[in-house]
Amino acid sequence: MKYAAAWAAIACEVLETPYPYGSAHASASPDDVDVTPDRLHPAFHGSYDWHSSAHMQWSLVRLLTLAPDQAGHRPIEVLDHRLTPEAIATEAAYLRDHPSYERPYGWAWAAMLVAAANKLPQAKNWADALTPLGDTIADLVLGWLPRQAYPVRHGVHLNSAFALALLLEAYDDLGRADVVDAIRARALEWFGADTAYDTRFEPSGTDFLSPALTEAELMRRVLPADEFTTWLTAFLPGLGGDAHQHLLEVPITDDSGDGQLAHLSGLALSRAWQLRTIAPALPDVAEVLRQGADRQLEAVLPTVTDGDFMSTHWLVSFALLASQA
Repeated sequence: MKYAAAWAAIACEVLETPYPYGSAHASASPDDVDVTPDRLHPAFHGSYDWHSSAHMQWSLVRLLTLAPDQAGHRPIEVLDHRLTPEAIATEAAYLRDHPSYERPYGWAWAAMLVAAANKLPQAKNWADALTPLGDTIADLVLGWLPRQAYPVRHGVHLNSAFALALLLEAYDDLGRADVVDAIRARALEWFGADTAYDTRFEPSGTDFLSPALTEAELMRRVLPADEFTTWLTAFLPGLGGDAHQHLLEVPITDDSGDGQLAHLSGLALSRAWQLRTIAPALPDVAEVLRQGADRQLEAVLPTVTDGDFMSTHWLVSFALLASQA
């Protein structure tokens, strides 16, 4: 794998960078103010915030799965230090005590980490340690989905379709049919009847997701192939032809160190991933979609490892999605 060594190195580097750290902890009392990252989150500190720490650890597990020789030994040392039964027990207890914390984006990435560790034979210790976290998130998902009446459709962390896609993949891999069925049902209720999506107003200024393509990627997972083609043609008519062309072009990106503007580099990577996964459903324009994906991935690749920390602390994960689709 061409970039495995560099991606593993930067993932380890940012995970071992304790500050800056953006804690989203909501203090319940004057005594509940200790937000020292490694005390509050012994597994998911570093890499700026909880969810980025979770998905950069997922990145390390994936790199150890895809290219163990290139990834080297350092990722194992980093993960051995974090994915211990004691640390994960603390994280699971925190989520139970704060049931809306990192909902749903952080939940989805943590569940992906659990599933990835379970698929790597040499990661049994990590997988065993992570099991209570996966069970806790499953319970939280099952409790949350019936209560949320409407999906969130914007292009940042609370986007419902992105989280459901990752949660569906993770819990399908983990054999949790109850969670998978609940996600499929909610996805169909929220998005199954959508047609003629207007993408003229994408992207918003701090998006790292295309609301349209993210929804399409979820429905690709939910619907049988022939039904998905019908749905996609009605949802984004003209994609790859005379409509939605801007979704195939590189967005204007910023690597100044502004964390919100850095999202636009992630937008290029998430679009590349999603264009590739939905391309087979539109064979007449599939190559056009893949070319659009290639342009966006190539444009952002240097930022993944050589950019400002506000870019490097998270982009490897999205580059992995884009390159492996």
